[in-house]
Amino acid sequence: MLASSGFQGPTPAPLPAFSSRSLRGRNFFPRLPCCCIIPSERTARSHRSSFCSHPSSAIRTRLRVSPATEVSQLGGEDGSSAPQKHSVKIPVGDRYILVETGHIGRQASGSVTITDGETIVYTSVCLADVPSEPSDFFPLSVFYQERLSAAGRTSGGFFKREGRAKDHEVLICRLIDRPLRPTMPKGFYHDTQILSWVYSYDGIHSPDCLAVTAAGIAVALSEVPNTKLVAGVRIGLIGDKFIVNPTTKEMESSELDLMLAGTDSAILMIEGFCNFLSEKKLLQAVEIGHVAVREICRALETLVKKCGKPKMVDAIKLPPEELFRHVEDISGYELVNALQISSKIPRRKALTMLEEKVINILAENGYVAKDQMPGMADVVIDNCDDEEEDEDVVLDGEIDEGDVHIKPIPRKPIPLLFSEVDVKLVFKEVTSKFLRKRIVEGGKRSDGRIPSEIRSIIAQCGLLPRAHGSALFTRGETQSLAVVTLGDRQMAQRIDNLVDTEEAKRFYLQYSFPPSCVGEVGRIGAPNRREVGHGMLAERALEPILPSEEDFPYTIRVESTITESNGSSSMASVCGGCLALLDAGVPVKGSVAGIAMGLVLDTEEFGGDGTPLILSDISGSEDASGDMDLKVAGNEYGITAFQMDIKTAGITLPVMEKALLQAKDGRKHVLSEMLKCSPPPSRKLSKYAPLILVMKVKPEKIHLIIGSGGKKVKSIIEETGVEGIETQDDGTVKITGRDLSSLEKSKAIIANLTMVPTVGDIFRDCEIKSIAPYGIFVEIAPGREGLCHISELSSEWLAKAEDAAKVGDRLDFKLIEVNEKGQLRLSRRALLPDATPAGTSSASQTSSGGEEEDDPLNTASKRSSVRVQSTEQSSEESANSMENKIHPKKSIFTRKSTSAPGKSADEIMKKRLDRRVRGSTVEKQGKHDAKSVTLISSVDESSLVDDGAKI
Repeated sequence: MLASSGFQGPTPAPLPAFSSRSLRGRNFFPRLPCCCIIPSERTARSHRSSFCSHPSSAIRTRLRVSPATEVSQLGGEDGSSAPQKHSVKIPVGDRYILVETGHIGRQASGSVTITDGETIVYTSVCLADVPSEPSDFFPLSVFYQERLSAAGRTSGGFFKREGRAKDHEVLICRLIDRPLRPTMPKGFYHDTQILSWVYSYDGIHSPDCLAVTAAGIAVALSEVPNTKLVAGVRIGLIGDKFIVNPTTKEMESSELDLMLAGTDSAILMIEGFCNFLSEKKLLQAVEIGHVAVREICRALETLVKKCGKPKMVDAIKLPPEELFRHVEDISGYELVNALQISSKIPRRKALTMLEEKVINILAENGYVAKDQMPGMADVVIDNCDDEEEDEDVVLDGEIDEGDVHIKPIPRKPIPLLFSEVDVKLVFKEVTSKFLRKRIVEGGKRSDGRIPSEIRSIIAQCGLLPRAHGSALFTRGETQSLAVVTLGDRQMAQRIDNLVDTEEAKRFYLQYSFPPSCVGEVGRIGAPNRREVGHGMLAERALEPILPSEEDFPYTIRVESTITESNGSSSMASVCGGCLALLDAGVPVKGSVAGIAMGLVLDTEEFGGDGTPLILSDISGSEDASGDMDLKVAGNEYGITAFQMDIKTAGITLPVMEKALLQAKDGRKHVLSEMLKCSPPPSRKLSKYAPLILVMKVKPEKIHLIIGSGGKKVKSIIEETGVEGIETQDDGTVKITGRDLSSLEKSKAIIANLTMVPTVGDIFRDCEIKSIAPYGIFVEIAPGREGLCHISELSSEWLAKAEDAAKVGDRLDFKLIEVNEKGQLRLSRRALLPDATPAGTSSASQTSSGGEEEDDPLNTASKRSSVRVQSTEQSSEESANSMENKIHPKKSIFTRKSTSAPGKSADEIMKKRLDRRVRGSTVEKQGKHDAKSVTLISSVDESSLVDDGAKI
C-alpha cells in the first residue's frame, strides 16, 4: 500500500493512536504512515524501527542516489548497456594474476574474476535490502564450490551435478570467512552472502588462495562497510627457499603448507601444517607471506577506488552510549563476583541471572518493554486509543449545568528507549570488558590462573576394551574421548575433489561436538563447518608422526568425541588422538601435543602498560572475549599444525613471535603430563584388530590372482575365510583376516598361482583335471594347470589318452617347456625309467649336468631344499643364502641340489625307490616370485611357522 501511494516523506496527517490490545488479531500496519514510526532522534538509532521500512526507499538508501541515478548505474533503463570491464595485473611470486570486474555479475553488489594461469575463480557479494534481527555476530555466509567441469570432469554419482559441499570445500569456506569478519563493523545487520565458484582449473595453480583474495576484493568493491581490503596467499618451503603461491607440483616436495590472509598493515589469519618446522622458520614464512599480501592490497587500491560502490555506513546501528552506562551501573559489583567463579556452568548461570536482572530493572524504569513483538521497542504509545477517540469521559464534580467540559483521562507515556536485544548485546560487551580488565589489572584469570599457567591434565588409556585403541584426555573442563580403529584399504576414505589427486585417505580424524558437552540441548545431524575444520586441524597435527604404509599397512581412523568443552577442544583431540594411536599399537615416530593461545591486545584501556598480554591454554570465555585464538600443535622440536583467528584489526609479527615461543613452553608441559598417563598406552595391536599379510609378486601376475571378473579372488576369500584381498598395480598383495591360519591358506594359494616354474621342475602327485583327444590337463598347483601331450604320457604308443590316465588320477610330471604365453608343457614319460622327454632341449639336458640327468630320481632328489626369499636380497642371492632353511610341513617348492657326500649312487637310488614305494611326501619343484612377505600380527612371534614371512 505504501509503495502504491508514492510515499516520498513524512505525512502531516495526525497519528492514529492504538493500544497493545489492537496488536492482537488486527492488521494495523497498512494504516500507519511511515513518518509515525520513529518518534525521536534517539530512537532513530535503533534498528528495531524497521516495520516502516519501504522497499524502494531501502534500495535508494543503499545506493545513495536518486531513482533516476539507480537506473544509470545498472546500465540504462533497459539494462542492456555493454559491460565495462576493468582489469589489473598483480605480481605474485614469479608470475602475474589477473583481476577483472564489471564484466560478469553486474547486478551483484560486488563481483570479481581472478585468473592464475588457466585457473579461474569467480566470486560475488550480495546484501539483503532490509537488516535482520540484531545479534552478536556479523550475518555473513560463504559458499565455495569447485565445479568438476572446470577440469573437464563430471560427477561420478547418479546425479550428474554438484551436491552438498565436500569437506575440502567447507575448509576453504572457513578460510574465506575468518579473515573477513574482523574487518566488518559492529552494528551492520544486513545479511551478506559470498558465493565463489571455480570455473576453470589447470591442475597447476590451486584455486583456494585465489578464492580468499577474490572474496576480499569483491567485498571491497561492494557496499559492505568493511574497513580494509583483504588478500590471501599460500607459502611453501622447498629446501631453504620460501615460495609464494607454489604450484601443485612444487607442493609435493614442500615441507610447509601455509595459508595466510591479512591487510596491508596486519595479519588476520594463518592456517597450515608442516613437518616439525621450527618457530623461527614459521615466522620467516609468515613475514614473506605478509609482504606478498601487502603488495596485492596496494596494487588493488586503484581498482577499488575506481570501481567500488559507496559504503552503507548509515546502515550501521549501534546501541546508544547511555545504555552502556545503565548496564554497568546496574550490574557493577555483581558482575565482578560472577566472573570470579572458576567453574564454567555455575559462572554461566550466574551471568544469565544477572543479565535477566538488568533487563528487569530497565523494564521497571520504563526503558525496556519485555515480551513484546519484535520491532516495537522504539514505538511510543499515544495517550488514547483509536476506537475510544470520540468517547466523552466526564469526571465527578466538574460538570456545569450550562456547559459540559470534557477532559480525557491522563495516561503516563512509557519512554521505551531500548530493545531487549540491545540490552543483551551491551551486557555481553560489558562482561568482556570486565573480564579483560580483571586479567590485565589483577593478573588473574576467571579460574585463578596466571597468564602462562596451564590447567591440570589427566590422561587415561584402554578405557574401551573392544576398541583397537582408546584414550580419555582431560584438561581442566575440556575433555576428549579418542578412539582408533584399524582396517584394510576398504576402510579408507574416498576422495572426489577437483584438486586432490589421491583416490583415498589411509588416515583420517573425525571430530564431533555434541551439545551435551557444554550442557545444552541441540540438534544432532551432519557435521557442521566447525566440526569439519577442527577435525582437519587435529588430523594434520597427527599425520607427520604416522608410519609409512610399507611399515604399517593399515588404514587408521581416529574419532574424537568432545564430552566436555571449555576451550581448545581441537587441541585436546590432538593429545587424545596421539595417546589412542599409541594404545592401538601404531608405531608412531613420536608424540605430539596441542595448545591454544589467547591475547589481550589493548592493555592500556584496562590499566596496563600497553604491552600485549599472551594467555596460555585459554578457556571458552577468554576465547570469546579475547583478541586472538592461536592453536599450535607439535613437540618440543617443532610444529606440525597451526591455526590463528583474529577478532581485531590484526596483529604484528613481534606479537606472533611472542605467542609462538610461549606456546612452545606450553607444549613441553603438556607432553610431560601425557607421559604420566595412567594406565599407560599398551603399544601393541589389540587382539580384536585384523591381521594383514603383505606379499610382493610380479606385477604381470596380478591378473592370475584376480581372475576373470574377480572370480578367482572371490573364490580364495570364500575358501580360506579371509576378510579381503587387495591387489595393487606394483605387485603388492595385502591379505586381511582375523586369524593366522586363514592368512597362511590364502598365502599358499596365491604363492602357487604366481610361482614361475622352470624347465626341469618335477611336480608330484598332480591331479588330472580333464582329458582331451590330444592330451590331458594337469593341475600342478592350485589354480595352475599344464598340458601333457598324449605322446608324453607313456614310453609306448597310445591310441587315446584315456588308456593311460583318467580324470581324478594323481601322477608325477616333469616340466619340459614353457612357451611365450606362459603355458606349461608337461611330460610323464620323462620320469619313467630309460625315458628321455622328446621336447627337452639339449641345452636343458646339459645344464643339469651329465649323468645326473639320466637318472630322474636322482635329479629329483637333488632338488630338496626350500626356496625362501628375503625382502632385501635379490632372488638369486636369497635362494643361495636361505638354502639350508627347511620346513617340511610348509615346503611347497623343490630345487636342484648336489648329492650327499660319502654316498654311492646305488645307495641313493635304492633310498629313492624305497621312498617312492612307501608313498613319500610329494615333491613339487618350482620357483616362486614372492619377493617379500610381511605379517602384521599381535600374536607371539614363536607361534609362527615362517617360510618367508616376517613379523
